[in-house]
Amino acid sequence: MKNQSQLSGFHPVRPHQLFQEEVHDSYKTKGKLPEPTVCPDCGAVFHEGRWQWLTAPANAHQASCPACHRIRDHFPAGYVTLTGTFFPAHEQEILHLIQHLAEQEKSEHPLQRIMAIEKTAQGSLITTTDIHLARGIGEALHHAYQGELEFHYNPEQLLLRVNWVR
Repeated sequence: MKNQSQLSGFHPVRPHQLFQEEVHDSYKTKGKLPEPTVCPDCGAVFHEGRWQWLTAPANAHQASCPACHRIRDHFPAGYVTLTGTFFPAHEQEILHLIQHLAEQEKSEHPLQRIMAIEKTAQGSLITTTDIHLARGIGEALHHAYQGELEFHYNPEQLLLRVNWVR
């Protein structure tokens, strides 16, 4: 016997399944880059099939990494919206937590960066070069301060919108 979710066409998914890339990301490297390749903007090095923070050899090829490409195009992959009455009273503390998390992620994953933090009429908007950083920021805020957390993922555009309210 089918249950109600099977009859309605709804299929429950786990959170990690929401963010599986289903289409080609135009900001990911097309083809294999020659090794080593260094990004002239940030200094990240493409080595052993991924971007890393290494010392670039003198004979390295040059190509922009996907994060610098997104920053140059002003085309974020993640948007984190911070709103609610709690946010203005704790803004500096919350932004410090976000900056700390972003620095930690960037040190391990060169393509995960904050592009901008902008004040809005309702709170703040943070844009990121990667959907995983946006998700991580939302989860860190929810873990530290509770509140309401929503994820809206658009697989066609590889775009994640995170809303945190408290």
